[in-house]
Amino acid sequence: MSGPRLAISKLRRLAALHVVDRPPSISLLAKILRVSRSTIRRYQRCVKDSGYSFEDFALLRPKQMHVLLSQHIGGTKPKERYVRLLTVFPRVHANLSEGRANVKQSWTKYREQHPDGYGYSQFVASFLVWRKDQGLPPTTFCKWRVPRIAQEDMPELIRWRRSNDRVKWAKAVVVIDSHRGIGPTNLSSKVEKSPRIVKRWIGDYLQGGMDALRVKRKYHQGPERIAGMKQRRDRIISLLHETPQIHGINRASWSLKTLVQAFDKQYGESIGKSTISEYVKTEGYTFRKARRVLTSPDLTYREKLEEITRVLSNLRGDEKFFSIDEFGPFSVKMQGGMALTQKGTTRVVPQRQRSKGRLIITAALELSTNQITHFYSDKKNTDEMIKLLGVLLRQYSNQQCLYLSWDAASWHISAKLTESVCTVNHAAQASDGGTPVVKLMPLPSSAQFLNVIESVFSGMAKAILHNSDYPSAEDCRTAIDRYFAERNEAYKRNPRRAGKTIWGKELVQPRFAPSNNCKDPNWR
Repeated sequence: MSGPRLAISKLRRLAALHVVDRPPSISLLAKILRVSRSTIRRYQRCVKDSGYSFEDFALLRPKQMHVLLSQHIGGTKPKERYVRLLTVFPRVHANLSEGRANVKQSWTKYREQHPDGYGYSQFVASFLVWRKDQGLPPTTFCKWRVPRIAQEDMPELIRWRRSNDRVKWAKAVVVIDSHRGIGPTNLSSKVEKSPRIVKRWIGDYLQGGMDALRVKRKYHQGPERIAGMKQRRDRIISLLHETPQIHGINRASWSLKTLVQAFDKQYGESIGKSTISEYVKTEGYTFRKARRVLTSPDLTYREKLEEITRVLSNLRGDEKFFSIDEFGPFSVKMQGGMALTQKGTTRVVPQRQRSKGRLIITAALELSTNQITHFYSDKKNTDEMIKLLGVLLRQYSNQQCLYLSWDAASWHISAKLTESVCTVNHAAQASDGGTPVVKLMPLPSSAQFLNVIESVFSGMAKAILHNSDYPSAEDCRTAIDRYFAERNEAYKRNPRRAGKTIWGKELVQPRFAPSNNCKDPNWR
């Protein structure tokens, strides 16, 4: 029978649709059954020629239906061109199975031998029908295809596919779906990896099986690649610090999709959602925490950031820039954390403890010299800020200007503090340069991650407070004082870097940068 052959289910439905008083039109029947109108006409003619009503035809067995179709459908023999085509298909199937040629190459050879033959689309459609009628399995011609998966490999591949490890998931998807006939291009889009990597994984499995996939390759990363990765990381973190509204996105918080859009728009570089997710996780944040900690809602974020960056880039030798904040309050008691412990011994930290004291550290970090000025406070309020202002004025009395930068806490922006700064500046003008002028450089609201001193506090906490059990608050204060004194002395000797000393545990380098994550979300 030439032309498409309808399935039994469609034949029954076609007959059932004619039982009603007003059968649907041929166009509607073609749309319902998803076949051409000419096919509908041929099968209507077949039922009428058989002598059966549509109602009786629908009750026939499948074998009886096929007999009637073979007797009455079409009424003419297949065309000679189609008969020639059928003689070509066995060779096409053999070429596909043995990997000698794909369908397009077979069709090209067929047209060379038969210039009046079928076009490519008709050739493919007829080949698929012929292959189905012959009961032959699907075959694809692709060099990068897994033809067979060992039975003992399937349980592990299924575990990998359900794993939270993204690399294992991607490798399992590539191997399993490649076996199902999906090409490398579609697979690379699915797992968000380049076609080169997908082909390499397929090749590894073909050559070495699961053992080859388990091996983690060590890549040599040149200086250009490392610099590019660092630049991409800084750009992603900078975006997270800003609100989506700044980039024209009507959302209150970031999502991976909107981050991809903003990154592409801002830097003209495409990046995948999985890549952004990995960079955020590398910074020590889950995405839920990133929304809460890493993003500032301040609509003037960029303006404040640019102003601080401008001042720091043009800082003169007789000017100093301070990052100011408080650490605490925290209780002096036994603290947990990672520590070297003898095998078989479990270190226990009591849940309920009597506090040995309570401390608040008020401190200022001078960015050009990396020097810490600190003292201990009873409260966090404006009076303590005025006290710190006085300490800095006495310590840096030989400077022309002091820039003070802090977060948007209420006692940092109070009217009383502003009045004190105005008083100091009036006195400086009256003394004609005898005392420094003070200028306030507030950070954007909810931008503690930009406050450089937070990184120093985090390093101090890891070195002095984690795993500690000080006998008294005074012993804890002594340890903290010693930590800051040693840190200051090391930076005086080597102002460019801290060296391999205990303060190497600070989260980031003590410098101001828009991509900084200075505050440790796991402490304070």
